[in-house]
Amino acid sequence: MLAARAGAEGPDPLPYAENLLARWAEPQRRYHSTAHLRAVLDHVDTLAAHADDVQAVRLAAWFHDAVYRPDRSENEERSAALAERALTEAGAPDAVVAEVARLVRLTVTHAPAEGDRNGEVLCDADLAVLAGGPQEYAAYAARVREEYGFVPDDAFREGRAAVLRQLLDLPRLFRTPYGAAEWEERARHNLATELELLTSSAPG
Repeated sequence: MLAARAGAEGPDPLPYAENLLARWAEPQRRYHSTAHLRAVLDHVDTLAAHADDVQAVRLAAWFHDAVYRPDRSENEERSAALAERALTEAGAPDAVVAEVARLVRLTVTHAPAEGDRNGEVLCDADLAVLAGGPQEYAAYAARVREEYGFVPDDAFREGRAAVLRQLLDLPRLFRTPYGAAEWEERARHNLATELELLTSSAPG
């Protein structure tokens, strides 16, 4: 991908790719891992026809959680800054660098503006895990808990429940036609089920 952007005479893209893969394999990651990266890239492929620039979306997928520390809140901003620096060094056009960074920052809210087709594809691909089958979703939820293993149970339940309610309050989880048709209903069921389990297991 970086090779195509940099051109035959541009910088060697291999160190950039190796750096990204090393980041995705960091030991603190349980959900935001190379498996998540592969899944998002696969979902981008599924939704590719909806994007205005699917190559920019794929680059954004590579960078969207490239910086990830579960105890910090600025991961998306730091990931976007990394994309800006790495892609510029790799020789990507300014417009591509700006679009990739914009898309990475959009994963803070997963709320693309109406008509933002690139944003719709990236956000839907990132959230597609919510629409997994019962075992797949349970494994996802367990990995999220592992990432936040340093958080006491009561605090985790409270924080996770707030995230689930925020997602359920969105008028739409998925913005692409495919996502809306194939993932919306199942994702809402999964979120509601997890929320019910969290609240029912709370002490008192």
